[in-house]
Amino acid sequence: MSNWLNILESAVARTSPREVAEKLGYSRATVSLVLNGKYQGKTDKVAERVLEVFGQVECPFEQRVITPADCKAHALAKAPTHNPIKMEHWRACLRCPMRPEGEKS
Repeated sequence: MSNWLNILESAVARTSPREVAEKLGYSRATVSLVLNGKYQGKTDKVAERVLEVFGQVECPFEQRVITPADCKAHALAKAPTHNPIKMEHWRACLRCPMRPEGEKS
């Protein structure tokens, strides 16, 4: 079983298929079919969305676990010249081995 599927199962176990489906932007039926191995389509988009919403990144700067979306928001944002602490974080993101791909600011 792949990592994203484990993450999906854990999210459903903590809440419900309906709640997880809402957060992912999929139907409850889709979530149930994927979990039961009966989804007829490709699961790559579902996997990507699960990791985006429920995945975790260990942030070396913050020294805590953050979501991939938060990581991407920090790393790919424009330089926050108005705030020295945010600028320090942004600079750390430039050197981070976990830096997400995307348009560089």
